[in-house]
Amino acid sequence: MLQLPDRPANRRRQAIANKDFQAPVKKYFTLLIALPNLAFWLLPTAACAREPQIKVEQILQATQSWDSSPYPGYPTGQPQVTVLRITIPPRTALHWHRHPVISVGYVLSGHLTLEKRDTGERTILQPGQAVAETVQTTHRGFTTDEPVELIVFYAGQVGLPLTINEE
Repeated sequence: MLQLPDRPANRRRQAIANKDFQAPVKKYFTLLIALPNLAFWLLPTAACAREPQIKVEQILQATQSWDSSPYPGYPTGQPQVTVLRITIPPRTALHWHRHPVISVGYVLSGHLTLEKRDTGERTILQPGQAVAETVQTTHRGFTTDEPVELIVFYAGQVGLPLTINEE
């Protein structure tokens, strides 16, 4: 290795050329580059760990309707699923009717009273409550001083009506 006169500037040049000095500098620069990259990969993982967990809550599972009548089999033919959003004004009584298919309602708002024609049996539904509707049983619903909004899911068949009025 070339020897330079012993002066401060020359000592610095010689130290830079010295491999003992270069090894710690290389390690320092390697860490300087590697640590931010490592953080770049770990931060999204930490962020994902804080995401809210998926929550599943069963609202209703039924083999019979709200009046304890067992459900019949599903209709044969081409299945058709229908979902309706129904809004019923305050102080309204629906016509007597029946459903030839299995259906489930979910009350979004208001209070709905269901009544069977033949027995007068009643049930009152509240917001957040699901109901397994009757099949082939004549009934009606009526509201109180507030409107009712509900979603009804029908498991029917192409060409088969969802509701049949009985009045």
